[in-house]
Amino acid sequence: MSASVFLITPPFTQLNTPYPATAYLKGFLNTRNITSFQADLGIEVTLALFSHQGLQQLFARLNTPQTENAARIIALQDDYIHTIDDVVQFLQGKNPTLAHRICKRDFLPEAGRFAQLEDLEWAFGSMGTQDKAKHLATLYLEDLSDLITECADEHFGFSRYAERLARSANSFDELYAALQQDLTYVDELLIRILEEHMKNIQPRLVAISVPFPGNLYTSLRCGQWIKKHYPDVKVIMGGGFANTELRSLSDPRVFEFFDFITLDDGEAPIENLVAFIEGKKTLQELKRTFTLVDGAVTWFSNTACTDYKQGEVGTPDYSDFLLDRYISAIEVVNPMHRMWSDGRWNKLTMAHGCYWGKCTFCDISLDYISRYEPLTASLLCDRMEEIMAQTGQNGFHFVDEAAPPALMRALAIEILKRKLVVSWWTNIRFEKSFTRDLCLLLRASGCIAVSGGLEVASDRLLELIQKGITVAQVAQVNRHLTEAGIMVHAYLMYGFPTQTAQETIDSLEMVRQMFKAGILQSAFWHQFAMTAHSPVGLYPERFHVKKETDIIGSFANNDIVHIDETGTDHDAFSFGLKKSLLNYMHGICLDDPLQKWFEFKVPKTRVAPDFIVKSLSEDAYAPSKPTSKVIWLGKRPAVETFTKSKKGQQWEMTSLTFQTRKEKHNISVSQEQGIWLAGILEKLSVSNGKTYTLQEVRESYDAAGLEDFELFWDNKPVNTLHRFGLLKL
Repeated sequence: MSASVFLITPPFTQLNTPYPATAYLKGFLNTRNITSFQADLGIEVTLALFSHQGLQQLFARLNTPQTENAARIIALQDDYIHTIDDVVQFLQGKNPTLAHRICKRDFLPEAGRFAQLEDLEWAFGSMGTQDKAKHLATLYLEDLSDLITECADEHFGFSRYAERLARSANSFDELYAALQQDLTYVDELLIRILEEHMKNIQPRLVAISVPFPGNLYTSLRCGQWIKKHYPDVKVIMGGGFANTELRSLSDPRVFEFFDFITLDDGEAPIENLVAFIEGKKTLQELKRTFTLVDGAVTWFSNTACTDYKQGEVGTPDYSDFLLDRYISAIEVVNPMHRMWSDGRWNKLTMAHGCYWGKCTFCDISLDYISRYEPLTASLLCDRMEEIMAQTGQNGFHFVDEAAPPALMRALAIEILKRKLVVSWWTNIRFEKSFTRDLCLLLRASGCIAVSGGLEVASDRLLELIQKGITVAQVAQVNRHLTEAGIMVHAYLMYGFPTQTAQETIDSLEMVRQMFKAGILQSAFWHQFAMTAHSPVGLYPERFHVKKETDIIGSFANNDIVHIDETGTDHDAFSFGLKKSLLNYMHGICLDDPLQKWFEFKVPKTRVAPDFIVKSLSEDAYAPSKPTSKVIWLGKRPAVETFTKSKKGQQWEMTSLTFQTRKEKHNISVSQEQGIWLAGILEKLSVSNGKTYTLQEVRESYDAAGLEDFELFWDNKPVNTLHRFGLLKL
């Protein structure tokens, strides 16, 4: 099983699905005939640790417990050792009947994490046996995680391993010191698995993708071991962490662990590095790469070498991953966060970068945001079909910064044309393009959920952020999505520069009203963080904030400590904001005063109590433009003519009967209009190659000698047909 390139995702990212970076790179390397092998060491270490043998060895290696909770887990170690394999198999979907025993609460040993169940018991009303058992099994694993952190490895975390060491590490000192220590038990498992792979693969180049701070420490451990035991093998690091944090790297000690560090899109840099190792390119021809030259960190950009277009990088390749061994957990009852940790999702991107690219808190100066390049719907569907054939999974998470509405529309139409059965979700901007009919189209194609940034639910601050939306507009879009059956998750932000306590409370009131109106199903509050590559970080004076220090460190430089001169204590709001959301998401306390969530005096909201309801009532469906595309998603209606009589007069009518999976619907119109409508629906069918505009539909109506198109088209019974698939887009 030899390969030129060994692609690694180090521990830990997600347990339920592989992080896609190496799959993207492997797909690209396939197009260049460069052999590669990929491994998600996160899931492999997790499975080695949480196993009968892994726990036996762990309990034998523990330090003295400091808390009663850890002492309890150690006392119950036999129960953990003898249930662990069954629990992991259950979470892999291989042993579903175990759910009944888990739910009886006498099978799994229970420690500190289960204490929170009393608070969450009401949340399980809507959860079935399988979900409840998944949540209990997740708490059981988290109890073990707490034990490991206390008694074996202080840095352990399922998705944030040693994150504290990496987060805002302007200096490499603390990380470097940790890497001189003896291996922890978790480190030993990692190295044992890495050693086995290296022996089997015998690569010439190892490429380690580090998406998050929580992957950095283990990536360094991998590089350290490879450079010691395989000194001729070159080690490169890339990924999201490097792209945002290491752009001003100058500490030469980092290159004791890696030979090269690349930034931004990895395709051209890795191809050039392979050519360099084979002696076909010089050091100066490396693209966007740091390396050590004469003891100094040196940057090679090679701007003459252009990046590959998105259509040229190939289909992500998920082979080599242990796809049937990933673990679906339910950590929290937040319905959107649950999708991140439950179920296997194939990851794809509709477009490179962000089509909006203006938000002032975002890293819009960096390549991964600033260079916008969409794929075509047909190429996306080709890739989806290829990945489904390879993985056997038809769920897709499109990991875009913000999926472009026009491309979402084209993709949905292409999915329906090809009759693909898929479930998919993505991130969007809550912009007015998401009309009622577009949302119905997306749902028909398999879109089950969207997330989007409502950020600070205040029009003044949304303008300062340059989000390009208003709160009223977000409410209307959320209503369209919700009524179409698409779950809506909002990212919320507090602590933006100049935000006052009044605005924080008013934002919470907006969110409360959206939950009460039923147009928001899930949300999460994030505290604003200033980053070096955002407009706020680049021009803080424009936003009335000051950087606490202007010193650039020799290692990671992205998060900036800042001083908000308005003096609002944003930290104080954190607990209350999050507690309120937990209740709102379960339909609880929606009429309680906002003061309830805070232990200190907060301002009374200035938002009118019916602001959101009023915003929704003003959302009259705008008349369609003549250039709007008209599409029919439904089946061919049954058509019958009948005679209607009234006051001695008779005339011919047409009855059209529409059948959907859930219901039957009948409309009656004049005979001529009915015959024309049945004929035009045939032409407008999504399965046809040609799409028609509303103007072309009107011309067809007029050509049939019929009168008053608007009166016929925009009024009952025709305007009820959107529920059965007649959409204006």
